[in-house]
Amino acid sequence: MRAALLFLAAGLLEIGGGYLVWLWLRDQRHVLLGVAGFVALAAYGVIPTMQAAEHTFGRVYAAYGAVFIALSMLWGWGIDRKVPDRRDWIGAAICLVGAAIMLWPRAPQR
Repeated sequence: MRAALLFLAAGLLEIGGGYLVWLWLRDQRHVLLGVAGFVALAAYGVIPTMQAAEHTFGRVYAAYGAVFIALSMLWGWGIDRKVPDRRDWIGAAICLVGAAIMLWPRAPQR
C-alpha cells in the first residue's frame, strides 16, 4: 500500500509540475505557476527515494514510467477533456502489468 501511495504522489507531482510549467511557458501564464511547477518537480525527485530498499534506482524509475503513462492518460481525460479510447486503456494496462512484474518480490539472492 505504501508503494502504491508513493507512486501516486510522485505521479501527481511529476505530471502536475510539468503541467504548471507548460501553462507558464506555452500559455504565457504567470511566472509563479512555473515556480510552483519547478517546486513540484523537485519534490517528485525525492519521492522515489522513499521506496523499499530492495528496489534499485533503475527498477523504481522504470516502474514509475509505467504508472506515469496511466496517470498521464487520466490527467488528459480529466484536465484536457480528451477521452481515452480502447487502445489507450489497453496500452496503459499493459504498462501497469509490466510495472507489477518488475516490482514483484524476488527470491533472496545467494
